[in-house]
Amino acid sequence: MGMGQFSQRCNMVYVRALLAACAGATAFGLGTAPASVAAARDEHAFRTSTPIKHVIIVVGENRTFDHVFGTYQPKQGQSVWNLLSQGIVNADGSPGPNFKKAQQYQAQLLGPAEFTIAPTNKTPYGTLPSPNTGGTHSAASDASPPPFAKHDAAAQAEGAALEPSDVDQLLSGASGLPTGAKDSRVANYNALMNGPYLLQPPLYDAYMGGPVHRFYQAWQQSDCKVAHATRENPSGCLGDLFAWVETSIGAGSNGKPQPTPFTDQTTGEGANALGFYNVNNGDMPYFTQLAQQYTMSDNYHQPVMGGTGANSIMIGAADAYYYTDGNGKPATPPSDQIENPNPLAGTNNWYTQDGYSGGSYSNCSDASQPGVGPIRQYLKSLPYDPKANCAPAHYYLLNNYNPGYNGDGTVLDRTKSPYTIPPSPVRTIGDTLLDRNIPWKYYGEGWRSFISNPAQSIYCNICNPFLYETSIMTNQQARETHLADLPDLYSDIGSGNLPAVSFVKPGGLLDGHPTSSKFGLYEAFVRKLVDAVKSDPKLWESTAIFITTDEGGGYYDSGYIQPVDFFGDGSRIPMIAVSKYSTGGRISHGYADHASLVKFIERNWGLPPITGRSRDNLPNPVQHNDNPYVPVNAPAIGDLFDLFDFRTAPNDHEHGHRHAEDDSEKGGGMGWWPF
Repeated sequence: MGMGQFSQRCNMVYVRALLAACAGATAFGLGTAPASVAAARDEHAFRTSTPIKHVIIVVGENRTFDHVFGTYQPKQGQSVWNLLSQGIVNADGSPGPNFKKAQQYQAQLLGPAEFTIAPTNKTPYGTLPSPNTGGTHSAASDASPPPFAKHDAAAQAEGAALEPSDVDQLLSGASGLPTGAKDSRVANYNALMNGPYLLQPPLYDAYMGGPVHRFYQAWQQSDCKVAHATRENPSGCLGDLFAWVETSIGAGSNGKPQPTPFTDQTTGEGANALGFYNVNNGDMPYFTQLAQQYTMSDNYHQPVMGGTGANSIMIGAADAYYYTDGNGKPATPPSDQIENPNPLAGTNNWYTQDGYSGGSYSNCSDASQPGVGPIRQYLKSLPYDPKANCAPAHYYLLNNYNPGYNGDGTVLDRTKSPYTIPPSPVRTIGDTLLDRNIPWKYYGEGWRSFISNPAQSIYCNICNPFLYETSIMTNQQARETHLADLPDLYSDIGSGNLPAVSFVKPGGLLDGHPTSSKFGLYEAFVRKLVDAVKSDPKLWESTAIFITTDEGGGYYDSGYIQPVDFFGDGSRIPMIAVSKYSTGGRISHGYADHASLVKFIERNWGLPPITGRSRDNLPNPVQHNDNPYVPVNAPAIGDLFDLFDFRTAPNDHEHGHRHAEDDSEKGGGMGWWPF
């Protein structure tokens, strides 16, 4: 990048920030200056552009929008894009008149060959490969949960995180089947029609095998090609290779590949990706209640193709982390940690190097690197201009590796834990908040036990974007002030000391992950938190709770995908905004992903983008009246203000009025659309 381009980029960042501030002032007549920080700890010391003084971001695990809300029926006057509205399924979960819109294909990519995200020799499945139990436990056990065998053991483990009436959910749901076996709990498991299938009761209360959710697999499952594009789906991502990728490569391995020809059970994963729940049968009862009472997005996405680690990093940095020399400089990782999705000789789509033990890197600035070229070429073929956003000679983390730090701030020993990304120099929203003295905390369940004994903790270390970062983890005061445990959350709520920004992460038993948790447990975790906030009228008056998942877990979703850069976006995931200012059962169609959480914080507190390259620099989407799901100014990521209506807010000097339908974010022009 030349100096002229660099200056232009910086000027664009400044102008966007200035325009956002001016837009708020113009639209509501009561514009506010950027956040001024007073010495006092009172919540009103921090100016905001809305009545929201507290943001709580709650992150569960591994569910797409259609997997959760595929049959949701909105209130009158609202519309939703899901399996039901697309006619893919009926309200009872049976195949609908447009069932074939979601049919899955198998392909042949016989090695040695080059990786592709859009194979050309597809044929539809007759029946889907049988779903698999994966790593779910056959029986309850207090020694090896979940589930637990006894109430007392479950209460001791999670009694502080759940209401007493919810603890017994931890006692049910064992598969009764061997691990890695065909899942006969699913109706017609050996003869599933080719498309999404219903996980009928009582499977909502069961532990289930999970699909693959890794980076190159997700790109390949999405089957993106401009030749596939339509007016409704201008990016041409069909999402029709979920079952094939699951059964041909799945979660991958560095071991010996299976022999050719592949059967539909080569990886042992089956077609778990196509299962979905039905809210009309009583599944997802609490989240359905929240959707009916507050505001839900049906166009909110995981920001990265793949799994938990890279997507959780985006929540904090709106960017990707890269391999370093340990001192902040980019470096080249060990060769066995560099991703190579090119199929091995004698196999059908069995990747050469897929880092099964936790993650992988790619130098995505170099199109000659394995797997990189097809994605870069696809991005270039799009009618708008998404940048790859890959710095030269940087190897970016695409999947899951341990953060570089222990909980006490010491550097994790990579000779003992080789699947660990070195300490990261990448700035996060935590740094921005620290710069402005705006209080924030990351509340991760199990944090205290993680510090003392990481091996015995339920804490999700890869879920905490700040645990990777040198500037925070080497600062004892920052660690002790801003990284906390779940009991600290309820203590802060009860004492009136909840910070301006809170990130909340349940532990592995309650996060909703299909194999190690259940979505009903995540609902119960969220319900206790929401009830605690609402029990304090003053806190409820000034709080917005964003409820989402880290990523889709590899489950199928029918929604539109907007390619933003090399890393994604990926599938839609749930997003519900719970607030006094988000009531009414509305559904927002504005395009968003995890970077939108950062953008909301920045706009509300008058903060600049994290860096010059982070996704919070992208503009808010301009929606076309005929298709509000596709930004006409792509790539564009919303700031989630469209989930709220602040017109009923008190008229005081600390905030302007913000309406969900800001005219600056709507448009009638066709933009880049070629249709």
